[in-house]
Amino acid sequence: MQKTLYLMRHGQTLFNVLEKIQGWCDSPLTKKGIKQAKQAKKYFKKNQIHFDAAFCSTAERSSDTLELVTDMPYTRLKGLREMSFGKFEGEHEYLNPKITDFNKQYGDFFVQYGGESAQQNKDRVRKTITDIMNQDNQSVLIVSHAGSIMNFTGQFTDIEKIKDSGFGNCSILKFTYDDDQFHFQDIVNFKD
Repeated sequence: MQKTLYLMRHGQTLFNVLEKIQGWCDSPLTKKGIKQAKQAKKYFKKNQIHFDAAFCSTAERSSDTLELVTDMPYTRLKGLREMSFGKFEGEHEYLNPKITDFNKQYGDFFVQYGGESAQQNKDRVRKTITDIMNQDNQSVLIVSHAGSIMNFTGQFTDIEKIKDSGFGNCSILKFTYDDDQFHFQDIVNFKD
């Protein structure tokens, strides 16, 4: 039986504005981030998209976004957290190594600094989302983070196309799921 997954990035945060690496550390949504989440809510309402279940990472920026999008009960899961950047958490973005191939992301660069590898993040997020989709729900909303979403999505479509589409805060990726397979369908981006 085919199911639908809406995988959404959290709204803009203070660290996004300050160009800080967030990872497992957290920062609050900005006014713009709140506005973005409300735009996503309007999109779902306008398109009559309803959810049987909602999930987010344990980061406050994800739960705050989800609470602005829907008032339904939801579950916070550690498996949906952003990639851990170890000692780079909270540091300025210019210290982040430049990604030349989004399909490979950061490799194992952050492991030496107490973080996790791109493969560890990919495996963790895929297992968590697969477990969610194997529950008895037809339509699911998940709010997570850019790195984790990119690592997950890159397994099912050309991640360069997602990046080039303007994948920003509160962007929504739509997947179908059947026979234990994810199929990328579409991306929705919001203009500021």
